[in-house]
Amino acid sequence: MNGPLTVAAPAKLNLFLHVGDKRGDGYHDLESLVAFAACGDEIALESHDDLFLTVDGPFGVGVPTGEDNLALKAAKLFAERTGAAGGARISLRKNLPVASGLGGGSADAAAVLRGLTRLWQRELNRNELCRMAASLGADVAVCLDSVTAWMEGRGECVRALPPLPRTGVLLVNPGVPVPTAQVFAALGVRRGLNLRAPKSGFEDVHTLVRYLRETTNDLEAPAKTVAPLVGELLQVMNALPDVLLARMSGSGATCFGLFANEYVASAAARLLRTRHPQWWIVESTFTDGS
Repeated sequence: MNGPLTVAAPAKLNLFLHVGDKRGDGYHDLESLVAFAACGDEIALESHDDLFLTVDGPFGVGVPTGEDNLALKAAKLFAERTGAAGGARISLRKNLPVASGLGGGSADAAAVLRGLTRLWQRELNRNELCRMAASLGADVAVCLDSVTAWMEGRGECVRALPPLPRTGVLLVNPGVPVPTAQVFAALGVRRGLNLRAPKSGFEDVHTLVRYLRETTNDLEAPAKTVAPLVGELLQVMNALPDVLLARMSGSGATCFGLFANEYVASAAARLLRTRHPQWWIVESTFTDGS
């Protein structure tokens, strides 16, 4: 192999997120339509005598490189379960804000699992790889394939759906980390679980938005109490020209706006950058497959 093996870790978006009852294991049952944006972190893997992680990128400062990093945990679990004797240098370029509701750590871990199957040439049973992902965290399983999916359980029950229509996507983070545990601790009223997965794909972005308007993100309200700037951000995004829908992703604080195409999304991004230059603002599209 010439040079490192590179693997994308796309940003995960919960287009809606409904929260059910708390389970015996401490997690809540969820239902969510999950999509992936054509932006995210990047993983590079190289064979090495040892197994270790380095981190750089716009949001790399302060990201742990030891046992607390989910990407390194994924590598060690993979080595343990497969009996791989070699090591690897894992280089993580952190392009996504930390604790931002975009599943960055989970996507990084999933990318490491995918990459090590190639670097160490391990042919794994699909179910085994999914069990490995689910044991690492609630969102890792859905990030394995990084395709449009219906997610249930605590996140381990994943079913792929048809690709979403071409859509302009605007991601905005106001620069405040929102710890997931604090958001769930502040959770009060919630919609609960009452939807079934769509039987077919969405004809166009307007059909998708009509469907999403019948849903919600149950974590938006508690996130606003933990970080009031989330509420301000959503007000700003809902007032953008041509925005079809604005909503928080996951437990926040990143919010997304959906537009008819990437051109109007880019225009909205330019407008936001002039008014809020301190915010993290990225225009993108949906992607299927990493």
